[in-house]
Amino acid sequence: MQFRRQLRDPVNINLTPLIDVVFLLLIFFMVSTSFSRETQLQVDLPSASGEEVEEAVASIDIGIGRDGQIAIGGKALPTADRDVLRGALRQAANGQESPQIIVSADAQAPHQAFVNVMDVAASLGYKRLVIAAQREDD
Repeated sequence: MQFRRQLRDPVNINLTPLIDVVFLLLIFFMVSTSFSRETQLQVDLPSASGEEVEEAVASIDIGIGRDGQIAIGGKALPTADRDVLRGALRQAANGQESPQIIVSADAQAPHQAFVNVMDVAASLGYKRLVIAAQREDD
């Protein structure tokens, strides 16, 4: 008895899904690598080495002490409350629309006090804010 051989289909492997998966893994690693670099940033604050600017307009001097005490024009405020600061800034501006505000903060001053001064100045519409710094060679 003679059996007929059955013809088999040739075996082939479809590589398209494999290539898709490899590309997706490549994209995933590229994206995740860029995020991991951002979380490992070392921040070194710069020091000021600019030139002094001559004052051409009236300015308001705001000082922030080591303990967070705020003084405007050399007069200490009773509290560092935002409402008290807002009223004192309005009074010091003396009706000017956009006075120049010079903030001199102690190096050890709390960050929150500085942010409060900037926030209150912005809420009053004062956009000319200058941060005072010491020269490196002083």
